[in-house]
Amino acid sequence: MDDESGRRGTESEPPEEASPGFGIGAVARRLGVPAPTLRTWNLRYGIGPSHRSPGGHRRYDAADLVRLEEMSRLVKAGVPPAEAARSALRHPGTAAPPEERAAQAPGHPGTVVPAQERAAQAPPRDTAVPGVTALSRAVLNLDDHAVTACLHAALDRQGVVWTWERLVQPVFAAITRRQERSGAGIEIEHLFSERLLSALIRRSARPERPVHPRPVLLACAEEEQHTLPVHALAAALTTAYRLETRVLGARTPYAALAEAMRRVGPLAVFVWSQVGTTGDPAPLRSLPALRPASRIFVGGPGWWDGGLPPGVTRVASLREAQARIRAVLGP
Repeated sequence: MDDESGRRGTESEPPEEASPGFGIGAVARRLGVPAPTLRTWNLRYGIGPSHRSPGGHRRYDAADLVRLEEMSRLVKAGVPPAEAARSALRHPGTAAPPEERAAQAPGHPGTVVPAQERAAQAPPRDTAVPGVTALSRAVLNLDDHAVTACLHAALDRQGVVWTWERLVQPVFAAITRRQERSGAGIEIEHLFSERLLSALIRRSARPERPVHPRPVLLACAEEEQHTLPVHALAAALTTAYRLETRVLGARTPYAALAEAMRRVGPLAVFVWSQVGTTGDPAPLRSLPALRPASRIFVGGPGWWDGGLPPGVTRVASLREAQARIRAVLGP
């Protein structure tokens, strides 16, 4: 996932030595993480082997493995690699690498928050579900922590669809009205969007035991940049039905979507259009007819009236999209 090194894990490795610890090949096999990705994590984030063998080869010890397992878990859950690395380096039960200890000094610009303090800052599971007024106030105050706490409380206790309909859409409407009146407030919209996106991505990680072997593929129409509804649907399908989802994101060319369909063989495909300039349904005709078939759904106010190809279904809301895709599974 974070492998940009361009090297293959099958390249020549030094032989595993009979010294304490693990070589990179053994760690890659144990964690299911390619060796080039392990090297990248070491070079970029300092999560790597902390010992050397008598022959000078780097070796991973038990504490290194704990950090790597935590890093891998967080990345697979959708946490950005840099954030995942900071958390993994402070994972309980492991000692920080030497180069990290200096960064823990009070006042150091790279100070890492201890695990106990992070736990105290995390929104408690029993936090009361906020109302629109409370969340709007937190957003207007640019209170990052309060916005995060409100969103997690609502998502945990009421689910994605309720949170989207009862909190997210009204708050975005209030932000839009404020922008129309004052001509300002883009920073408010950006903060709320970023916190919401982070909360949704955490809830759309691949479930341990998906209910169906074929995933749901989600994308924005070509040149469409509004991605939050796509991530909301992915989180709703994952948390409510344990469906695996693959999000292609903003501005997905139809040729790329077609190729992804051929490679993945999805159970269903969902395409979002927010604005009219991205809502031409004609390119949907170029999507492949697969065997077994993939049901295709579109959503968003941008789609032009009429002209949908046969077999393409338009949905009017997040709730309907969730229900329609669930129905593809059968009784």
